[in-house]
Amino acid sequence: MTSIVPKDRTIAALGELWASITDLLEGLDDTQWSLPSPLPGWNVQDNVAHLIGTEAMLLGVENPSVTVDREASSHVRNDIGEFNEVWVQHLHASPPNDVLALFREYTSARLAALAAMTQDEWDAESFTPAGRDTYGRFMQIRVFDCWLHEQDIRDAVGVPGHEAGLAVEVTLDEMETAMGFVVGKRAGAVDGQSVTFALTDDGAIVRWIHVAVDGRAAVVPALDAPATTTITLPVGVMTRRCAGRVDAATVAGEIDVSGDVELGTSVLDALTYTI
Repeated sequence: MTSIVPKDRTIAALGELWASITDLLEGLDDTQWSLPSPLPGWNVQDNVAHLIGTEAMLLGVENPSVTVDREASSHVRNDIGEFNEVWVQHLHASPPNDVLALFREYTSARLAALAAMTQDEWDAESFTPAGRDTYGRFMQIRVFDCWLHEQDIRDAVGVPGHEAGLAVEVTLDEMETAMGFVVGKRAGAVDGQSVTFALTDDGAIVRWIHVAVDGRAAVVPALDAPATTTITLPVGVMTRRCAGRVDAATVAGEIDVSGDVELGTSVLDALTYTI
């Protein structure tokens, strides 16, 4: 099954994201560019280099000639990690201003290329990090990835922000696509069980995600009965758990589980699904 993802909305989210990241980076000094991020082995500049590398690939730019030594880079655990590391190592010692200029150049070029795409091209089958799907789905995943790395940078430099808006909405749309897998396959929920994620911002609910198990776990618009388990947590905690940036024990004080606590604990433990 292919995913039909809104074109204008997703491109607007990427534009919002890249502008937010640019504004953030423009306010950093060289020392802050070197601060370690939540991702093992990567500092702030390395996160930016990774974003540049992906957009360069999508522009058809040739990969730098860099050989990644996995033994010397313990954080590189698979082929995708090795691919990502090429641009990270290529730009690791570059002056921050040069890296920022390259980020501006490539993201500007990508927005122009995306705007020029036809609807048929956007909806065409494509490689994505989640397997074969539409090019639009790939771009929805790009929103998810770029927003997470923006938060990695913000966490590293202690400048919170951009926790609401279109990019966050699209990020949550992408996360929803994995919740059936998380609840059914990873957490082991069985037929008749259901899980509701109540996502909050400043204490107010901003999104409900309902997952029901009936032969196969799937996200549904609503439940016919109260959820077996309801997990209430901030959007930032949910996203960081899904991306493996924090473990469940570290953020336990920000999470409330009601109903079947055992199932809720299993879901929280299984929540990390990204590579």
